[in-house]
Amino acid sequence: MKKIRNHPLSARNKIVKRISNYKRGKIFFPKNFIDFGSSYAINNALNRLEDEGFLIRLAHGIYLYPKKDELLGILYPSIDEIAKAIAKRDKATIIPTGVNALNKLGLSTQVPMNVVYLTDGSQREIKLGDRKIKFKKTSPKNLSTKGKLSGLAIQALKEIGQKNITDTVIYNFKKILSKENLKDLEHDAKLAPAWIAKLFFSIIKESEK
Repeated sequence: MKKIRNHPLSARNKIVKRISNYKRGKIFFPKNFIDFGSSYAINNALNRLEDEGFLIRLAHGIYLYPKKDELLGILYPSIDEIAKAIAKRDKATIIPTGVNALNKLGLSTQVPMNVVYLTDGSQREIKLGDRKIKFKKTSPKNLSTKGKLSGLAIQALKEIGQKNITDTVIYNFKKILSKENLKDLEHDAKLAPAWIAKLFFSIIKESEK
């Protein structure tokens, strides 16, 4: 007996039902609906829902269940939210680098158009309109940091560079890292380049006085 495949319309209705159980603003991928039919049926259904305005396609294979504000219109997710959703889908670990790391620590107001995340997942580049997310494959060591602040600090300091470290830079990082768990800071210092580790250990020493 020939197996009957789900018709795209049937897949569409199932997708709508599943998505409607979530709050608006959530990001979805075709992988979220693999139990509703073939890849062809799912992609057709998602394309149709995009045409209907039920979903917004952020990039190839990335869809948004849009949240709307009366004054601002559609509220789009941040680059970081999209990157985290992709990492969760791929069961990968990521960490922001460069200007993005500086921005997240409050040390830069610059919002980069192209952001880079280190990852243990697949290396890839995703275009989001005129912006890009790049996932760069790295060694497990670079993703083994425990502290949320110290992990970012390592990447931010790498972006600044050892030659550009001033008293002001040291002061700012000491102020930020004073909020970090000392055990996590010590752990992460051992994973950092020597010049960054030296700064971390000086903060630990001051905190223990």
